Amino acid sequence: MKKDELFETEVLNFFKQHQKHFYTVEEINERLNLQGASAFKVLVQTLTSFEQEKVIRTDSSGRFAMPEQLKTVAGVFHANDRGFGFISYDPELPDVYVSADNTNYALNGDEVEAEVIKAAQPGSGKGPEGKITAVTKRNFTRVVGEFTGFPPSEVQKVHQFGYVHLTQKSLQDVPVYISDAGVHPTDGDMVVVDVTNYPSTAYPKSMRGIALQDLGNKNAPGVDILSIVYRHGIPTEFPDEVMAEANNIPAEVLEEEKTGRKDLTAQDFVTIDGDSSKDFDDAVVVWKLDNGNYHLGVSIADVSHYVTPGTALDQEAFDRGTSTYLTDRVLPMLPERLSNGICSLNPQVERLTMTCEMEVNPRGEIIDRAIFPSYIKSSARMTYNEVNQILDDKDDVVRSEYADLVPMFEVMGELHKILRDMRHRRGAIDFDEPEAEIIVDENGKPTDIKMRERGTSERMIESFMLAANETVAEHYSKMHVPFLYRVHETPDSEKMRKFYEFINNIGVVAKGDIENITPKMLQKVLEKIDGSPLQPVVQIMLLRSFKQAKYADQLLGHFGIAAKYYTHFTSPIRRYPDLMVHRLIHWYQENGTNEEAQARFRDDLDGIATHSSEMERRSIDAERDTDSLKKCEYMLPQVGEEFDAVVSSVTKFGLFIELPNTVEGLVHISTMDDDYYNFVESYLAMVGEHTKRTYRIGQAVRVKLTNVDLEQSQIDFKLLPDENTPTSDLGDLVERPKPRRTFNHRGQNDRNHSNNRNTKGRSNNNTHNSNNRRRPQSSGSGNHPRISHTNQSQQTRKK
Repeated sequence: MKKDELFETEVLNFFKQHQKHFYTVEEINERLNLQGASAFKVLVQTLTSFEQEKVIRTDSSGRFAMPEQLKTVAGVFHANDRGFGFISYDPELPDVYVSADNTNYALNGDEVEAEVIKAAQPGSGKGPEGKITAVTKRNFTRVVGEFTGFPPSEVQKVHQFGYVHLTQKSLQDVPVYISDAGVHPTDGDMVVVDVTNYPSTAYPKSMRGIALQDLGNKNAPGVDILSIVYRHGIPTEFPDEVMAEANNIPAEVLEEEKTGRKDLTAQDFVTIDGDSSKDFDDAVVVWKLDNGNYHLGVSIADVSHYVTPGTALDQEAFDRGTSTYLTDRVLPMLPERLSNGICSLNPQVERLTMTCEMEVNPRGEIIDRAIFPSYIKSSARMTYNEVNQILDDKDDVVRSEYADLVPMFEVMGELHKILRDMRHRRGAIDFDEPEAEIIVDENGKPTDIKMRERGTSERMIESFMLAANETVAEHYSKMHVPFLYRVHETPDSEKMRKFYEFINNIGVVAKGDIENITPKMLQKVLEKIDGSPLQPVVQIMLLRSFKQAKYADQLLGHFGIAAKYYTHFTSPIRRYPDLMVHRLIHWYQENGTNEEAQARFRDDLDGIATHSSEMERRSIDAERDTDSLKKCEYMLPQVGEEFDAVVSSVTKFGLFIELPNTVEGLVHISTMDDDYYNFVESYLAMVGEHTKRTYRIGQAVRVKLTNVDLEQSQIDFKLLPDENTPTSDLGDLVERPKPRRTFNHRGQNDRNHSNNRNTKGRSNNNTHNSNNRRRPQSSGSGNHPRISHTNQSQQTRKK
């Protein structure tokens, strides 16, 4: 073999060994240990030849690497209303762009297979391009939309009764023609349609279906939310067999049901919940021990005693996965006879429970524990407001009313601070912001949006539920038995690198081993900017870097609360995983932990975890959509008014801004007409080319409400002139020419992005304090897309 052939082989082998990396000529020269100018010249010639033959590729900086091989991918298609879309298939890799000609009639959210027809162009910002070869699973089989009927003559001719216009942005141009075989709605009615035919070569821009249910006129009270519920496929009624089983359950605890349970009725357990809560699934008791430690008892409604495997009740609870709390209603996981009756820890009546007793030392360490079936009799039904009046306000009237319990509440307050400090020491990350509550009237119309600050009582219950969830998880993990966990994995190092890069760009000096990130490291970052104008910016970017919490049958830890062990044990009335955890506890206590006992549920847990995570996401999406709709309704009469706001997000197509009441909207770049604005991605800034006016996350602005689109649940604002707007030279970082774009990274247009984005990067992460409790409010307890103590965009009353 000739020398030059040997050299080419050596160079090619180098690239094969480092396929995912780009190198300059100088770096390659150094790595190959070449000596002298002549050898360097030969290397340049070889690389040039390889590039021409497409053996290697270059990026925009002239660096070299092996070309990406064409391949197939399988993932979820994210459609744009302009026809094109993107396939997300790996969280670590860029999405695959699909042109309108290559979608193969896939619709938004469909699972697809695709051929990669063009590799990504490194350094250009362009990812790979693909062609969809098959739709493997449709995102929906039923849709909801507004009905428009055909004249009788046309009905007889085409055997179609009319069509349904879908409100989803990506499906607005894909009507569903319904046959005359189903129900016959009236024009303007919202209709549930079973899709029978999807877009195809014969009908590329429409679907076919059968109308299953007429929800009523779109303007009738409650139909708006009902449409959202059906659109997400959440059941609204319980099947007859489920109700029959529920009605056969006794309304009181029977004497024989107490057998094998510990009697805790002499202890002063209390429930502490929202003012209008009706289902009480946790009760707590605390006292100081003689050795200076604390006794913490957390008793949880034993739903698993009543909802048993193989029953219609259990199947329905599994199918629903969770209760869904909307602004004017709750869609419960269990029938009311259970959730508000025999499973609710109502005061002064005996109830079956599962108890976790903990001995906590003054450093917040749990040094002893016991988990066992029990029965209790709650001493009082307390509200958060009442306990806050006792502990925070020192209200003499309320303290007098509950004089017998006040000493225990004060000890509870002490223990809460101890547990809180313990979590802080180990690095738990706390995003504590006020909650928004949308108040609606009897017709579901929003009348106000109130902000609620959490007091000691809310935080106290959160501390106790966290302690119980951790204790149960640790206990059964150390028993080495199959179990169900709530997990929040460590963020990806690449996302952490970008986060640290961003905060250093904006002046927050932070260092650390990004490859081995810990909660404590991020907690220190947040402490640096606590109370500063940069705080909301950094919080938003940090949450965008987090993974989403989920359920798993493996112990993967909970990064957000810096806990090695974590599960969901405390809310079995409204979460199926909690019910399953109770079932596992019963099973191991009754059957031991031998191989036969462990095999009983081992193969089921992964499926239960996956399904529960999916149903949680479905519930969150419905809650978010409902909140967005009601906020739009609330703002509609205020079109034309001016507001103080802050910038909540910056994108290439404009600014998302947030009002003090958590209402968010878009200032489109096309309305920023005082200058030509460039988006500086590395700083998340919008900078005027001539004025150098600069807009960044967390910045105070004055805006005018210009439009409210109820159908799309979208709000538009316009920036009002302000001579004090900060200026900067960040625009110098923009490469020119830089054409203005009005679509997001998935190619979706700006309004579609607004509708689907993870608002402020928060609710999608489902990060921490996911034990927090949620209760229905008579005035509506809608979830909102702000930073809250949920990993799953559930309110802080959730545990």
